[in-house]
Amino acid sequence: MSKFKIFFGFIVLLNSFAFSQIPNSDIWLFKLQKQNNVLIAEMPVNITNRSGYDNQPSFSKDEKSIYFTSIRNDKQADIYLYNIKSKKTIQITKTQESEYSPQLINNIINCVVVKKDSSQHLMEIDAITGKFIKEYVIDSVGYYHWINKDTALIYKLTQPHSLQLYNSKNNNLEFIAFNPIRSFNKINNKEFIYGIKDSLKLFFYIYNIQIKKSTLYCVYPSINEDFIWHKEFGLLMSENSKILRYDNDKKTWNTFVDLTSFSLKNITRFYFDDKNKKLILVNNIK
Repeated sequence: MSKFKIFFGFIVLLNSFAFSQIPNSDIWLFKLQKQNNVLIAEMPVNITNRSGYDNQPSFSKDEKSIYFTSIRNDKQADIYLYNIKSKKTIQITKTQESEYSPQLINNIINCVVVKKDSSQHLMEIDAITGKFIKEYVIDSVGYYHWINKDTALIYKLTQPHSLQLYNSKNNNLEFIAFNPIRSFNKINNKEFIYGIKDSLKLFFYIYNIQIKKSTLYCVYPSINEDFIWHKEFGLLMSENSKILRYDNDKKTWNTFVDLTSFSLKNITRFYFDDKNKKLILVNNIK
């Protein structure tokens, strides 16, 4: 895994919801096999398996553990760590704030912290002690994705909401687009992909950082906001119980991973390990 690679830096904005409205969600882990250019999922494990909110999973650097956010009896969002081999879960943070979207970089957890005054900040946390280390100047952060060690894509809670590039060296913000969806991913050192939706469709754009220009890549006939850019497979979307892949040559969407047989009906976030041997995903229980 590259030094600053974060595939999936997203959070759910829960501070504006009553606790009765928090979605009931579970995190699932699958093993994968590749057959005829599709991935076959097998040996499912529900790593949370409880009633309540468990979301935003990500692999540790060695891919032996999974970080995630969980809301439990104290009604507080904290970061937990699940060990894949031992199947044991430990709590990393226990604070008066709420931590979302944990991602480990250089043994430091990056996350979005919702403070008591409802402000939302990008922060760093010690992965061992769970203590706050650093708070970035930028506020009103909804979702984030580091492009490199100094630059992050930020979903800002402006009116309307906006996607902006944040330079942590000089705290400069560069506007990209209004009304983005919650997912956006780095493609390479020069480009990233993001989406904008209307009432019926998603429009995916690729932004070139060097020339500061967005180009339409494709359209998706749904308003589901969960996608990733995979370094081998390209653009992948979750839709109900399936993960779909966009074939840029044929301009078509095709089933890539079918999870229908596992009774998972509402897949949201989903992430692959670097070797495409494991898949973690969130299933929202309606």
